[in-house]
Amino acid sequence: MRLPGTDVDVFPLSFGTADLGSRGDDAFQLLDTYAEAGGNFIDSAHCYAFWAGQEGRPERTIGEWLRKTGVRDRIVLSTKGGHPPLKGYPHAKDFLSPAAVQGDLEESHERLGVDVIDLYYLHRDDGITPVAEIVDMLNALPGVRYLGASNWSVARVLEANAYAAQSGQRGFIALQNQWSLAIPTWEVTADPTIRFVTREDFEACTDAGLTLHPYSSTANGYFAGRTENAFGTETNQILRQKTVELANRLNKTPTQIALAWLLSQPGSVVPIVGTTSADHLKEALGAVDLDLDDLSRSALTP
Repeated sequence: MRLPGTDVDVFPLSFGTADLGSRGDDAFQLLDTYAEAGGNFIDSAHCYAFWAGQEGRPERTIGEWLRKTGVRDRIVLSTKGGHPPLKGYPHAKDFLSPAAVQGDLEESHERLGVDVIDLYYLHRDDGITPVAEIVDMLNALPGVRYLGASNWSVARVLEANAYAAQSGQRGFIALQNQWSLAIPTWEVTADPTIRFVTREDFEACTDAGLTLHPYSSTANGYFAGRTENAFGTETNQILRQKTVELANRLNKTPTQIALAWLLSQPGSVVPIVGTTSADHLKEALGAVDLDLDDLSRSALTP
């Protein structure tokens, strides 16, 4: 599928690399499995794996794999910079300053071993810095083809894009927020810097021609049976039971049904699937060819 506002064609599912190479997984096998299925859209971030004491390991692993396989020319790379400081991730408090973002980008280029990143996201929004300053700063960054926003409100993205259009600069072409069939709970959204997609957000993004690149697209394994996680509400239990019933009827898994629900949305939606299990990745890839009809989609309502 073509990402609106670009000349880039991507596989319907993006491979997320939050823990890639940091938990004893066979990272190259995972990347090979994804690529062999036709996958070409790999997502990472400057801060990934800092929680495991291995900040940057996913980006470095991707870089090593690209050098080993020589497939850089067919891979669409997205990564993120500009994340607030956290314990174990001691970066500048002024995380959206030009110096901080430039430093993150330079390290990501070095880790990935590439001169150009296809889609570069700001990982968080501070809600304070004027969007004009942010757009000006992003347009001055070297080695970036397209721009994205992660965990931003749709209103701020549209404001930034209006300024970009007015000033003849590049705006955001994608929004990476949390979205899945399961409805988020307070525990999921307690971090005030995290944003999730509402129906209103989805409609606004579709109208504006923005790609939605949702993370936690399987609700952190909720539909695979990890029902004790933060999505474990009564409403989501009902939704999960409906996916189980539909999966049994279509000879698919509940996880595949949940992903197919996202893939069946109108507009440009490319869910991110992150896993350290080759079997789980293969299961997720099985959702790509599953077309849900209107009746099936309407059945997946609370």
